[in-house]
Amino acid sequence: MRQISNMIDSHCHLYVEEFKEDVAAVIARAQQEGVEAFYLPAIDSQSADAMLSLEAQYPGVCKAMMGLHPCYVKENYDEELNLVANWLKQRPFAAVGEIGLDFYWDVTFKDQQYDAFHRQIAWALQYNLPIVIHSRNSTRECIEVIAQYSAKGLRGIFHCFGGTLSEAEEIISHGFLLGIGGVVTYKNSSLAAVLKDVPLEHLVLETDAPYLTPVPFRGKRNEPAYLKYVAEKIAAIQNIDVATVQKITSENARRIFK
Repeated sequence: MRQISNMIDSHCHLYVEEFKEDVAAVIARAQQEGVEAFYLPAIDSQSADAMLSLEAQYPGVCKAMMGLHPCYVKENYDEELNLVANWLKQRPFAAVGEIGLDFYWDVTFKDQQYDAFHRQIAWALQYNLPIVIHSRNSTRECIEVIAQYSAKGLRGIFHCFGGTLSEAEEIISHGFLLGIGGVVTYKNSSLAAVLKDVPLEHLVLETDAPYLTPVPFRGKRNEPAYLKYVAEKIAAIQNIDVATVQKITSENARRIFK
């Protein structure tokens, strides 16, 4: 098999507890498989120090985002958002993310999730940054939110996209990319049928490590070295060369993150 090189993992949580003991080895394995950059989405204030520390250890390789994950929008979300705002004032970040809506686990703070989403979009526009959207059980609702801002130049990625072809086309029409990870390799996923008709110019690769491990490692901890299995699956779906998938998705990632 041809060596895949210069891939970009546009979404991985390498700073979380699951990687505490061996993150250096994880990054080395990924680099051996041709992954050249790792974009780190933020979660909340409790994990920000670990994320920024990892970025400092791997300058130019690990690149931090800043934002409040919708699953962590709770009673104290105003305080959390103030911390996000302060960080965005202090230094550059790759993106505002991951932000959005999650109606899968709990909708207790649904209104607050919407408020947090809108406020963080405003900051992305203020600092000319892309946003990285978490949209579990809320793809339609997230599309409706970004539609309010696309004329203002909002751009970004729908992380872990799992919607329909019509939703994909609508997202693309607003200037957003689709983040594709391990789910595309699952037998019960409808994503392969959707991606047959989505041009490669609208996709970026991601692992969401340590989550959503692709086949053949499903059930184990995910890591960026497995990004090649996502690229190979997309190549098979679209009947194109793996190197083409690697090249174009990496160009897409570089463009969106500038």
